[in-house]
Amino acid sequence: MDCFDRLPDSIIVDIFNAVSDVKSLACCAAVSRRFNALVPHADALLLRVDRVVPEPDPDSLLPSFLRTLLSSVHHLLSPRAAPEPPNYPTRVLRGFSRMRDLEIELPSGDLMLEKGTVVRYRAAFGERLRSCVILGFRHWRGGGGAGEAQDGFGEGLTERVAWIVSALVGASARHRLAKEVATEHEGLARLAVRDRDGEGEVVMDKLGLREAAAAAAAAARSHGEGPRTVGMSTLRMSMRHQTTVEIAGGAGMRLEVPMLVVVRPDDDDGAPEDDAELALEAFGSGVYGEVVRALLKSKSYSMEMNSY
Repeated sequence: MDCFDRLPDSIIVDIFNAVSDVKSLACCAAVSRRFNALVPHADALLLRVDRVVPEPDPDSLLPSFLRTLLSSVHHLLSPRAAPEPPNYPTRVLRGFSRMRDLEIELPSGDLMLEKGTVVRYRAAFGERLRSCVILGFRHWRGGGGAGEAQDGFGEGLTERVAWIVSALVGASARHRLAKEVATEHEGLARLAVRDRDGEGEVVMDKLGLREAAAAAAAAARSHGEGPRTVGMSTLRMSMRHQTTVEIAGGAGMRLEVPMLVVVRPDDDDGAPEDDAELALEAFGSGVYGEVVRALLKSKSYSMEMNSY
């Protein structure tokens, strides 16, 4: 006797939630009629985008991954469908009717940075940006003592601003993808879009997803077009930086020109003390956690960015 025949449907659905990977679930759906009927009830999913094929659009400024052709996944989920390839993950996910928690993993980041530069960010969105934490440094270096904070705010400012802009543009692009999914799946309670190499992550909670879906519906009624990412008129930034930061657990390794930036909209009522909480929530563990804690001890500089 097949042991699965003795299990209730609820336990099988829990197993599917533990599997989570959309491709694996698509294979499970082909096992039997019962599995085929239960796979769409999985509510915790991970969609890995393995291949990026941009559509020809020379006038578009969006990164190519937002115009993906997810043909391999789509074929697994809809083997009898028409050959028209999907343009967004929304088409791949339409077969899951009770999805609550979704992670979309993109094949790689798209920040245009010089060799040896590392930038990581985590952004929270609703219809617009709520917060973004950016951590950057130029490269690893061994030896030497502890770093000292830079005295001049203007020194290296151009480089740091370039890092900030690159991270915000990447976050905005991923937000557009997240809004596409939020519009199609109103039952979602959490959505995260991240890169496989850990470069960036955009998260939306239940309230943010509802806000984005409502704004998209209102825009469609008013203008007859789909959702668009809306720019933030003014962003308020709190920047901390040092010349170097030594990593205690890194065998004497040091980071050059490390930078920590917390970005929030100008109309955010949060206190400056909230910056530390946001930073530690984004990068509070491991080596990055050491760097964040060191930078939080540095002097904070305030900046504004308009018309983003």
